[in-house]
Amino acid sequence: MARAAGSKLLAFAALLLPHAAGAQPADAIARIMERLDRLERENRELKEQVRQLSERLGGTPAAEAGTAAAAPKASAEERLDIAERRIEEQAQTKVEASQKFPVRLAGMVLFNAFANSRQSGGADYPVVAAATGPGHDGATVRQSIVGLEFEDPAAVWGGKVHGSIYMDFFSGGTASNFRVRTATIELDWKSRTLAAGLEKPIFNPREPSSLAQVGLSPLTGAGNLWLWIPQVRFEQEIMFAGSTGLRAQVGAVQTREIGAYTGTITAEAARPGFEGRFNFFHRLDSDRRLEMAVGFHSSTTHAGGVAIPSNLVSADWFFNPWKPVELSGAFYSGTNVAHLGSGTRQGFGAYEGRLYGIGSMGGWGQVTVHAAPRWDFHFFTGQVDDSNRYLVRGAIGRNLLYGGNVYFRIAPNVITALE
Repeated sequence: MARAAGSKLLAFAALLLPHAAGAQPADAIARIMERLDRLERENRELKEQVRQLSERLGGTPAAEAGTAAAAPKASAEERLDIAERRIEEQAQTKVEASQKFPVRLAGMVLFNAFANSRQSGGADYPVVAAATGPGHDGATVRQSIVGLEFEDPAAVWGGKVHGSIYMDFFSGGTASNFRVRTATIELDWKSRTLAAGLEKPIFNPREPSSLAQVGLSPLTGAGNLWLWIPQVRFEQEIMFAGSTGLRAQVGAVQTREIGAYTGTITAEAARPGFEGRFNFFHRLDSDRRLEMAVGFHSSTTHAGGVAIPSNLVSADWFFNPWKPVELSGAFYSGTNVAHLGSGTRQGFGAYEGRLYGIGSMGGWGQVTVHAAPRWDFHFFTGQVDDSNRYLVRGAIGRNLLYGGNVYFRIAPNVITALE
């Protein structure tokens, strides 16, 4: 049995504000002027409808009551000034690609200072506890994230295309190597979505809240199967009533087998898999909602000339019974799940000369309290419990982690946290 090493960490994050990249096209002013004319026409038509309705009901028209029926039309200079301000606002939030495709710059500048106990094993952000060793203190900015988001203003086959790509500097141990974290391209219709990219497993989209572990997802090795894997998925939303519905997701994924197992037996680097998730949701009101989901994963690992099944079922939830309180979490049970980000690297083991998938059960839970507009508190715990039957002597039978943090918003886009 091992527990994840405790640590105290101070985090400071600033979200990147969208940047401008060049001036708008020359015809932008003409389009904005045309839009202003259309809004003025609609405003006059609306006031005329109100006047006619008032007369039918026997009331006094607005003009007779001393209220102007229509506001004076803005002068050409005033309208040009408004158009220029609108162009400046758009320039602050849009980067234009070479194909005139709007792109937004997003991300987070994150500074971490940490003090880890002797059980950290010398890692900046340990996921399992080491038996003993020196303490480890330091600071880094390599968990900062840089992202690009795009959206096609035109419809494609009746749907909208949008996507994103996020990168960080976490790869390479203490060195700072640029790497891709997640990326998606989505085609959205009114009630369905077709998407492809690099994301968390379909059956486990939720995440605990942490600024201490960003390079690796929070509660890695303690119940959060997070590993970003290539995937293609289809989503369909079905509404049963005005506030109740089902969101079904199914798709094909590619598992990452490299580094998922200990020992001398080498597994095939990548394998196809099939996943799904079915999320039931109900909105209690504008501020409260309940979500319950079930999911599955199925694939096969090829190692040592043997096919080892990987199957699991999962559940996840979100509920905020009161506006300032949120309850969230996830649970899974199955065999051979190391290639999905379990952190223990124990997907299969050998017994009497044969290879077997190792059973694993785990999950995590979090309580979030929005104590004030600037203060958020998160309390979380997670655990992985692998079956001992096929584990080698000295392997991790159970890994437990618990902790909490507090976020304080210095400004809308600047957060400091203690974990």
